[in-house]
Amino acid sequence: MRNAARVSTSWLIAGLCAACTTTAVNDENDPGKVSHYLVPLAECAPSIFQDMRYAGTNNFTGRTVDGYTAAVCLLTPPAALALARIQDEVRAYDLSLKVYDCYRPQRAVDHFVRWAEDVDDQATKPRFYPAVDKAQLFGQGYIAARSSHSRGSTVDITLVQAAGGELDMGTTFDYFDPLAHTDNPDVPPLARRNRLLLKLLMEKHGFGNYPQEWWHYTLRNEPYPDSYLDFPIEPVPGDRRACR
Repeated sequence: MRNAARVSTSWLIAGLCAACTTTAVNDENDPGKVSHYLVPLAECAPSIFQDMRYAGTNNFTGRTVDGYTAAVCLLTPPAALALARIQDEVRAYDLSLKVYDCYRPQRAVDHFVRWAEDVDDQATKPRFYPAVDKAQLFGQGYIAARSSHSRGSTVDITLVQAAGGELDMGTTFDYFDPLAHTDNPDVPPLARRNRLLLKLLMEKHGFGNYPQEWWHYTLRNEPYPDSYLDFPIEPVPGDRRACR
């Protein structure tokens, strides 16, 4: 996991939509390296709610996760713009998207691995994995040494009411249990309908679901399918430009 691709911490913000179509350029500091463009989701879709769980303690580790120095959702431009289109669609029905995680540095993934290996730390078990042995989190696919989030086109996402109240999805976010599997038939009918609505919307706009997690979606035509980035998430510069 330590040989993940590394890039400069000076990530580039795309400005106008026309600029968003260009997703890679040569790095000024290293002509042989490709720079990876990520944009703040708030610049593309400011009305999408953001609850960036790993930037605080409200997550399965119980701690702020390595690499999250700011509660900012960063995504590749195609992923951010796709979410903006979904947001435009759901707002007509007094709904909204809400993201829990977006780009995730490799160092955060490494933090998850260390947490999972510490089987004596059971502080968050009642809330996040009550029916699963922590020692089995790797084998059952809940924790891994690499994450598609580190490629910048994966989001953990849900639907909420326009005022912010979350729709019933049957489980909370990051619930390590078969009940979180997207198509689990044991989930109550209302939650199953809400999961299906989210899935249909995301698939319509180019995302694919990870079947073990109803909240996890990756842009199918992601621009960096072979990169695992590791720059920390930092506060967005004050002079940032709008995405569109």
